[in-house]
Amino acid sequence: MTEQIQVDILVPAHLAGHRLDQVAAELIPEYSRARLQGWIKSGELTVNGRRAKPKDKLFGGEQLVLRAELEPQGEWQAEDLSLDVVYEDGSLLVINKPAGLVVHPAAGNPDGTLLNGLLYHCPALQNIPRAGIVHRLDKDTSGLMVVAKTLTAQANLVDQLKERSVSRLYDAVAQGAMTAGGTVDAPIGRHRQNRLKMAVLSAGAAGAKEAVTHYRVVERFAAHTLLRCQLETGRTHQIRVHMAHIRHPLVGDPLYGGRGRLPAGASPELVETLQSFPRQALHAAELSLQHPETGETLSWSAAMPEDMLNLLERLRAG
Repeated sequence: MTEQIQVDILVPAHLAGHRLDQVAAELIPEYSRARLQGWIKSGELTVNGRRAKPKDKLFGGEQLVLRAELEPQGEWQAEDLSLDVVYEDGSLLVINKPAGLVVHPAAGNPDGTLLNGLLYHCPALQNIPRAGIVHRLDKDTSGLMVVAKTLTAQANLVDQLKERSVSRLYDAVAQGAMTAGGTVDAPIGRHRQNRLKMAVLSAGAAGAKEAVTHYRVVERFAAHTLLRCQLETGRTHQIRVHMAHIRHPLVGDPLYGGRGRLPAGASPELVETLQSFPRQALHAAELSLQHPETGETLSWSAAMPEDMLNLLERLRAG
């Protein structure tokens, strides 16, 4: 299934002297710069009926004509998976992802992923890169994810994420009794020895990217703390790495948790719950963004899953 794109637009005088790809991005903002450059190179986006190069300068008054087809973006198969759809319209799809569900097919997980389920739920997503997925949650992190259903929405959401205007709040259960909230501002990059892990790196180090996490204390226990974390940036494993960096790793985290801490005098039930908790105790609880079409601010929330609720009950009981 393909989607036809037809755009005819006149280059205004004030854009004279700019490159074709810059002008196209300005006049056709619903598509990414990279996609527009691809259409220019393939001859699907022409200037006065002729092929041009992305770097060609324009004089103003030219006619840009775009005639393109959106082709399927991958060889992934649609699968009838049960999805918890929190919100859907013509532009957006908001999913409450369960723990254990991989977001995107990869080596070792060729199918049974959220992407496969999205393609079944909305077949038109096969024409959108990564089936409209603009941000990810780790396999064992539960909670809210937004998916773009059109290229226009995808470009807009990517811009919102870059501008840090998307609000993402997470519930997390950390090891150790924390006395106050704070902010972790520490660059993150690939771990130098273990390529499966991320790590805090020194500023300016190769591969280090800015990473900022805000957190506040919601509830304290004898040797654990329930936190509400807010992402300012969206690096891989960010909350998990940052909490481990300040010596408060998340309960159940197999990569960054180390040896779990047990409260003095903990009941056998609490010991069993802590030692057998099957994943990092992290849940994407709230999501807020501007609708790509209307500009309206939309917000969603997802209740904490049962495994984390049971963990909190055990911690309260001691």
